[in-house]
Amino acid sequence: MPTISKKGAELPQSAIRKLVPFADAAKARGTHVYHLNIGQPDIETPQGALKALAETPIKVLEYSHSAGIMSYRKKLCEYYSRYGIEVTPNQIIVTTGGSEALQMAFTVCLNPGDEIIIPEPYYTNYNTFAKLCDAKIVTIPSDIKSGFALPPIADFEKAITPRTRAIMICNPNNPTGYLYTKEELMKVAELVKKYDLYLFADEVYREFCYDGHKHFSVMQLEGLEQNVVLFDSVSKRYSACGARVGCMVTRNEEVYSIAMRLAQARLSPPSFGQIFAEAAVDTPKEYFDKVSAEYVARRNVVVEGINKIPGCFCPMPKGAFYTVIDLPVDDSDRFCQWLLTDFSYNGATVMLAPATGFYVDPERGRHQARITYCLCIDDLKAAIKCLEEALKVYPGRI
Repeated sequence: MPTISKKGAELPQSAIRKLVPFADAAKARGTHVYHLNIGQPDIETPQGALKALAETPIKVLEYSHSAGIMSYRKKLCEYYSRYGIEVTPNQIIVTTGGSEALQMAFTVCLNPGDEIIIPEPYYTNYNTFAKLCDAKIVTIPSDIKSGFALPPIADFEKAITPRTRAIMICNPNNPTGYLYTKEELMKVAELVKKYDLYLFADEVYREFCYDGHKHFSVMQLEGLEQNVVLFDSVSKRYSACGARVGCMVTRNEEVYSIAMRLAQARLSPPSFGQIFAEAAVDTPKEYFDKVSAEYVARRNVVVEGINKIPGCFCPMPKGAFYTVIDLPVDDSDRFCQWLLTDFSYNGATVMLAPATGFYVDPERGRHQARITYCLCIDDLKAAIKCLEEALKVYPGRI
């Protein structure tokens, strides 16, 4: 039997999806599973965009331009302009989800052995894209007690070595829900300028900022035109995870040109998704106002509910729809699996994402889990009650 590659064998499992087989087995036994592990909103997708897709006359479903349909890229320029980001269609490559944008940029900008500095905890799937190009993630720990605010910039500078190639920011943050301020990002910018690094920015949740806070994009930082590479996606913005459309945006002509070679090699991004996404740009502000208000209400239910459970702590996220919580358990991997294999309350259980996969050193997340508040309030309340009851009987409680 042929063996798989060394790189293939080393690819990490997703902390978000690795317990899916256990959830499937629980459902097969008749147990209802509340999915707090994955950012799959139950918010209705904008009907205007779905209608535009359904009514588009298509006789031949052809390839699009490798960089994406020009009319969509022009529409994206209008979208970004609303946020004070001025770009041209030829600075945008439409991708198959934000994931492909990440993989393209990592491949183009990083050599084997290069290092990317990221505040942790961080989005688990960055691990896979770094591994594919033989790069190394170097993390700067943030603290749950501060809500996972940006660590001291001196900690970043101490971590810089001759192999450091990039700093990466996810804002608002997945998995913590922290929203980096303009002042925090300007500190990062000074370091990027000083050492002439790339600044990678995952900004897919920019619409979801709460309590009067506003999003500030790294694309608005002055003097970093050649350093910044932005990753974006329609998945969460329009509750359209299945559209599989994202983009990579950069003013660096060389990065763009080389990334286009990858774009041409994979031919083109999804045509149906682009048709939908182009129409979705015209989604009215009222849609986002309503969605944000709903997420704030859900967030408040989660934070209040978790903090009432003895031994648990949940910080107050300022954006996105995630938070990382402290749990009084011996091992979050074991606990999250146990919830699916050995526990139910009123015929239901909860699926969480153990935080071990959101840290370079799994021990830092051994007593934490990431949860999402993508479910309706009634389901969130039921899920929190399940969690509370589970912690009363979990044999590894500490």
